[in-house]
Amino acid sequence: MNVTITGATGLIGTKLVAALKARGDTVTVLSRNPAKAREALGVEAVAWDPSTGPAPAGAISRRDAVIHLAGEPVAQRWNAKVKAAILESRETGTRNLVAGIAAAEPKPAVLVSSSAVGYYGGHGDERVPESSPAGDDFLADVCVRWEREADLAEGLGLRVVKIRTGVVLDATGGALKTMLPPFKAGVGGPVAGGGQYMPWIHVDDIVGLYLKALDDTSWSGAYNGAAPEPVTNKEFSKALGRALHRPSFSPVPAFAIKLLYGQMAEIVTQGQRAVPERVLAGGYAYRQADLQPALEDALG
Repeated sequence: MNVTITGATGLIGTKLVAALKARGDTVTVLSRNPAKAREALGVEAVAWDPSTGPAPAGAISRRDAVIHLAGEPVAQRWNAKVKAAILESRETGTRNLVAGIAAAEPKPAVLVSSSAVGYYGGHGDERVPESSPAGDDFLADVCVRWEREADLAEGLGLRVVKIRTGVVLDATGGALKTMLPPFKAGVGGPVAGGGQYMPWIHVDDIVGLYLKALDDTSWSGAYNGAAPEPVTNKEFSKALGRALHRPSFSPVPAFAIKLLYGQMAEIVTQGQRAVPERVLAGGYAYRQADLQPALEDALG
């Protein structure tokens, strides 16, 4: 399979490129810094800035699939400028990608686009399958606009799959890497009471979902990129403490998280009990379905 990928140098992209290469696929990446991407990933890289114009049609023509991962990092302190960048990178970036697909001949058969469980907003302890409606907060609005742009590729004849990603477990990046220092120091613990749910997924399984979305032509629409059983933040903290052989009972109050992250704190303090109903119905077999062994594997 010939695959073009955006956002390939990020946490998921790096592992996904490696998995595609390992099974013999040919990969082209679109990057603001193609020389750096080429050196890091060992694949063909083509220059593209998602904010400035359509993706280069020549890097999409004659490919079987496009995977879209590019976007401004959400896990940073939000202000008006950052929020605008988060939205524009996803809405305008995806629009420009689809414009590139429209100009490509022949076109790929499938677009697999990243999204996030933030699509649903806060739901407390309610189980949230893919059929659940969108929320009404900032991140939910971003996800709705992001997915709307990706869905326009259907009008070009592509099958469109959207992976609503949760908390990816990989010690080399993402949320888990950020959590490790206090836990290793013995001062980790539940955040904001710990009752909010964390829709976690091992990095091998989020990569597996993208591969399944590429290969299985019955997959279309939205899929929750989360393990079968989300856990509360308190349960996650206990499991991480066990995996590190460290105590995990130092609570982090909600006000401290808000001081640190500003409005972005709502992601940490709310959470979603997102369940992968369509993933399981679609026949995906999880490699890491249980949290404790998944954490231990992710920590190496």
